[in-house]
Amino acid sequence: MRLLHTSDWHLGRSFHGVGMLDAQRNFIEQLLSVIREQSVDVVLIAGDVYDRALPGLDVVKLLDDALVRITDAGAKVVLTSGNHDSAIRLGFASRLLERGGVHLRTRVEDLDSPVLFGLDGNGAGSAKPDAPVLAVYGIPYLEPRLVAERLGVQTASHFDVTRAAVQLIREDIARRSESGPVHSVVLAHTFASGGITSDSERDLSIGGLGAVPWISSMDLATRLWVTFTGSQELSEHVRYSGSPLAYSFSEARHRKGAWLIDVGADGVGNVEEILWKAPRELAILRGKLAELLELEEYRWAESAYCR
Repeated sequence: MRLLHTSDWHLGRSFHGVGMLDAQRNFIEQLLSVIREQSVDVVLIAGDVYDRALPGLDVVKLLDDALVRITDAGAKVVLTSGNHDSAIRLGFASRLLERGGVHLRTRVEDLDSPVLFGLDGNGAGSAKPDAPVLAVYGIPYLEPRLVAERLGVQTASHFDVTRAAVQLIREDIARRSESGPVHSVVLAHTFASGGITSDSERDLSIGGLGAVPWISSMDLATRLWVTFTGSQELSEHVRYSGSPLAYSFSEARHRKGAWLIDVGADGVGNVEEILWKAPRELAILRGKLAELLELEEYRWAESAYCR
């Protein structure tokens, strides 16, 4: 089974007052090409699908069109909500969408309710009782003040609510493992310590207190795919996908891409980085205006967004 992990589409975002919908349509076309060319079975989207809780009608239509075309191309979708999304609005009609191959994980109640895929070549939910199963869990953005009590956590912090969510997943994996081999992938939309930040993300904490140290204390001994701004690898088990487009000049040198993940009966195998091509580059230039406009060495930046 082949997975393609993406995140932070931020549909509807603008770049210094310039609308990005055409650039986002271009990204979706690249995504669809990868799905077809690489025979992707499942597309994973780890939150911040929209840039705001109340997206415009054209933005909603773009996501609707993208999900239809992804499923028409033969891939399933597992999607979680981020801090930019409205989890309630994004999760609307989740049970109905699931019938069409779009699996939404936006609620605390679904933390330990994975999307199951049989690894015997027969697709989702079709594996024999003793055959290996891939369980895909989704941890949406968890606002500590809103979910701490529901998760039985005394301190409303990102670390504590995320640890409680991970514990629910651990327990579910243990239960399922009693019936046969279970391989798991966990999507999480959170601020994980050890990554490279950018100006385009909303701060989820004050003074770094919300950072979650995944590697040291929460390693599930499986694979954890989380969201950030640029494609990054923190350890063998932890990857950041990041936004498909640059949304601030601080991302001018970021690699924008996704992760292609092969999962078989023995677990996660090959992991390959897929890079997205942006319609326009970002250029950070310094010099006198006359030189910037006239010298040949800056000619490459004529089609870029410049600062």
